[in-house]
Amino acid sequence: MNTYIFSSERLGFREWSMDDLDALYHINNDDDVMEFFPFKPSKDDTEDFIKRMQSMYKELKFCYFAVDILENQEFIGFIGLSEQTYLTKLGTFVDIGWRLKKSIWNQGYATEGAKACLDYGYHQIGLDTIYSVAPEINMKSELIMKKIGMERMETFLHPKLENYPELLSCVLYKKSKS
Repeated sequence: MNTYIFSSERLGFREWSMDDLDALYHINNDDDVMEFFPFKPSKDDTEDFIKRMQSMYKELKFCYFAVDILENQEFIGFIGLSEQTYLTKLGTFVDIGWRLKKSIWNQGYATEGAKACLDYGYHQIGLDTIYSVAPEINMKSELIMKKIGMERMETFLHPKLENYPELLSCVLYKKSKS
């Protein structure tokens, strides 16, 4: 039985374990899941991601959390919060993001989980504003941003995606606590 930091109606949010490596690597190598990312992470990249999330959680008490379906403890990917620094006009900011395996898409898990993470960020961590970023062509993620009550701020050219013209133009959304 996994220990959860917090939960929503159907999802449990927890710290990462190296036991999650193979399952996350499998998710990271699905063409549909990774459609709007510049590359598929290698197994080493995936292990480094888990270690970064473990460190971030220890330091900040948030990260892109490992997520399970509560009913059967099935690991389905991640939803959570992460510090980002690539937008100089924002300085260090907190991003909400998700990556879920395709077999559970279109069942409301991303929206439910993102709402739970916003609540956790505002009420447990004390954040005032949370942002979200996605390539402009990723309308699925933008729809989730809208469903969780975020407001579109602008479109910008992502500094880390300069070599990927189809992904370069990104949307920035935000939601404040009040």
